Amino acid sequence: MSMNIRAVFQLSVGGLLLAGAMGAHAANLNFLNDTPIAYMKQADNDSLRQAAFETLNTKKDGESATWNNEGLRNSTRIEAQLTPDATSKSGDRTCRQMHVVLSAKGQAMNLNPQFCREGTGQWVMQKKR
Repeated sequence: MSMNIRAVFQLSVGGLLLAGAMGAHAANLNFLNDTPIAYMKQADNDSLRQAAFETLNTKKDGESATWNNEGLRNSTRIEAQLTPDATSKSGDRTCRQMHVVLSAKGQAMNLNPQFCREGTGQWVMQKKR
C-alpha cells in the first residue's frame, strides 16, 4: 500500500472505531429516554418553572404544591410534586431547597435544586459545586 492510501485507510478505520465507540456510549444512556424529563416540551418547562417560583413564594417548608401539564399541548401527561424545605437566611439573602418529584408514563425522578434570592427579588437556581 502506498503511504497516501495507508494514511487514508488508517484515518477511515480510526473514524469508524471512534463512531462505534460514541454510538456505544450513547446507547448506554438510553435509559434516559424513559424518564419524565425526556417527555417535557418548552411549554412544560416554562409552566413548571412558574409553579416552582410560586411554590417558593407561597409555601412553608414541608408544604407541597402539585403541578401538571394539562392544557399545554403535550400528549404525555406529566405531573410534579414540589416541596420547599431547608429555608435559610443570611442578611437579606434567602435560600430554599426544593424537592421535586417529576412523574410521567409510570416513571418518576427526584430533583433537588436550591434557589436563592436577595430581598424580594427573583429566585435564582444555584449551581451545585
